[in-house]
Amino acid sequence: MVHVLSSRTLLRPTDPDRSRAFYGEQLGLALHREFGTGPERGTVYFLGGGFLEVSGRAEAPVTPALKLWLQVADAAAAHDELRGKGVEIAREPVREPWGLVEMWIADPDGTQIVLVEVPADHPLRYRPGI
Repeated sequence: MVHVLSSRTLLRPTDPDRSRAFYGEQLGLALHREFGTGPERGTVYFLGGGFLEVSGRAEAPVTPALKLWLQVADAAAAHDELRGKGVEIAREPVREPWGLVEMWIADPDGTQIVLVEVPADHPLRYRPGI
């Protein structure tokens, strides 16, 4: 068994400064740490129970198969805040048939980001015996 102590998602953007502006300023992720120097330096953001590292540079955007799933307390409030910061909303918040409220956006390279609200009446909030 592999004993995992920490984890992070690594993104290699086509334009690191543009991606740092998106994740740090528009999305408002809290900064964990930075390392290196210059435009391709590493920037690590807190991402709930994990981390998102934006570092290096890619020649082409990441595969469309990669998606970031971020749980938020209130999808409608996140929608209003992000729209106010100029983030393009790919899909408005919608309550899905499985009960979660999902809103979709994308980073500057087109990486899809799903912002998810777990409503109070959703089974993920129910813990038998607790």
